[in-house]
Amino acid sequence: MQLGFYIPAVIAIISSILVITRVNAVHALLYLIVSLFSVAVVFFTLGSPFAAALEIIIYAGAIMVLFIFAVMLLNLGKEADVEEKRLLNFKLWIGPGILSLILLIQLFVILLSNNTSGIESQIITPKEVGISLFHKYLLGVELSGLLLMSGIVGAFYLGEKKKKSRHRFFQGENK
Repeated sequence: MQLGFYIPAVIAIISSILVITRVNAVHALLYLIVSLFSVAVVFFTLGSPFAAALEIIIYAGAIMVLFIFAVMLLNLGKEADVEEKRLLNFKLWIGPGILSLILLIQLFVILLSNNTSGIESQIITPKEVGISLFHKYLLGVELSGLLLMSGIVGAFYLGEKKKKSRHRFFQGENK
């Protein structure tokens, strides 16, 4: 159990450091996804498979969708085509691939060993999570929703292109 906890924890720390130090946003996103998967494995080893599933579905899935929206809203044009060709390079995927492979092997070892010794676990049902989120932590849920909405509106504003006016009396830029 100790090794089943420490390997994903170390991978989470390494990939989180790599998220901060990467210059390219796509590289940082790949390491962020690996970090989120490793935190999900930590939750699974601590006896909370529901929290692990929520970690993967909500955080990893939502971050990927929001990143795609940001790329679509920014409308990079020809720069995006060059970036897409560069992303197909195999060398870009080596680091996150190795860390993800270690996590996958670790998860299979945990599932196949079926060893529950160590930390006592209590099964948390989705109903308990929902009651906790929308009663005890309602303010936090509402504030995080407000922050996400403001981020989407900000990304739309930053991605909006300015149109040139074709009128003969006014030659300025319009929004």
